Amino acid sequence: MIDLSERIGERFVKMSRDQIEAFQSEALPRTVAQAAKSPWYASKFKEIGLEPGDIKSRDDISRLPFTSKDDLRKSYPTGLLTVDPLDIIRMHTSSGTTGKPTAICHTAQDVANWAELMARSLYIGGARPNDVFQNMSGYGLFSGGLGLHYGAERLGMWVIPAGPGNTARQIMLIRDFHVTVIHATPSYAMHVAERMIAEGDDPKSLGIKVAALGAEPYTEEMRLKLQDLYGFKAMNSYGLSEMNGPGVAFECKYQNGMHVWEDSYLVEIINPETLQPVAEGEVGEVVLTNLRRTGMPIIRYRTRDLTRLITEDCPCGVKHARMARMVGRSDDMLIIRGVNVFPSQIEEVLMRHKWLGGNYVIELTKSAALDQMTIKVELAKDGFDGTVETLRKLRGQLQSRLKEQIGFTAAVEVVEPGSLPASEGKAKRVVDLRL
Repeated sequence: MIDLSERIGERFVKMSRDQIEAFQSEALPRTVAQAAKSPWYASKFKEIGLEPGDIKSRDDISRLPFTSKDDLRKSYPTGLLTVDPLDIIRMHTSSGTTGKPTAICHTAQDVANWAELMARSLYIGGARPNDVFQNMSGYGLFSGGLGLHYGAERLGMWVIPAGPGNTARQIMLIRDFHVTVIHATPSYAMHVAERMIAEGDDPKSLGIKVAALGAEPYTEEMRLKLQDLYGFKAMNSYGLSEMNGPGVAFECKYQNGMHVWEDSYLVEIINPETLQPVAEGEVGEVVLTNLRRTGMPIIRYRTRDLTRLITEDCPCGVKHARMARMVGRSDDMLIIRGVNVFPSQIEEVLMRHKWLGGNYVIELTKSAALDQMTIKVELAKDGFDGTVETLRKLRGQLQSRLKEQIGFTAAVEVVEPGSLPASEGKAKRVVDLRL
């Protein structure tokens, strides 16, 4: 096996700021030239009169067009491909819950580079080759499972691909194989802990030392509670399938922001309204450009994630900039118990029921540190016969339809017509009381 420094890309990890910026200035023109081989970017560049050779360094990034989720859908399935399809060895897609999914294709070198990014992420988070790693994330088209899996193997850890669910088996495997590092969503890690406590067990007895947590937003308070319950260090992980998946940014042992791997991603923070860069340290939308992916490089991808960059030196010595904890998204996607939900999905169900009116509110709360959703919806005037029995039956049917649509059970409160706040402009459909 190659030595550890090569496995974690140490030459990239230890770059100085000058070296990072010099590398980006060399990599960006290369990426643009590669992207121009795709039908999508060839057309885009021609449309704005841009020749790939016009991009000389990282300072020219603003001359390039943004890429949106909608662009990826329009170019689906292979409009962004830049290599012979025979050179592709893997693809991942988004869930496609709001329409056509987005597909990202990888060459063998792309997969190797991604594994290296994950290996170095796990390493700065405290994992070591002699650790045993249990991956409690989903595999398949979702990029989170395989991304962590390949990275952990590259680091040299003993990998247990447990996948999600089956909590009793998860606990058994952790105990039997002396697991020291796990990957899970924060809400699932909380579920496992609460299950153990309910059964009179102690999560600390598992002996886990590091948890890579991601795939859904969570508060610092929940991190602290998980750390207190398990006695491990919970490390924030950031990634998105359009940029490979996990491994875009990861926390070091100081847990003071996630280091963005700037040799692989050129990161910008922009005002989502003006599309101009925000002042240093201000919150804005994260925009990312691939610098090392060749099969399907994406330029200036608008992630819709909102955060700020931390450019002060980190005590760990790594000079790659850090992202603060995400404060939200510039669009309206909700992530409940690890499931992506759009208000439009809920509205679609509500509007199919004629006994309901048109006004509703989605209320988000927390119970025992787990996300809860309550949908409050007004009755239509004269929408049913007025009996409690009928109302109970209709509400049960509605709850079932909603579960089929969003994948989990939400509480439903049917209220009198006119009892919810009426909007005079843009309706405020989501009330988030979790913070």
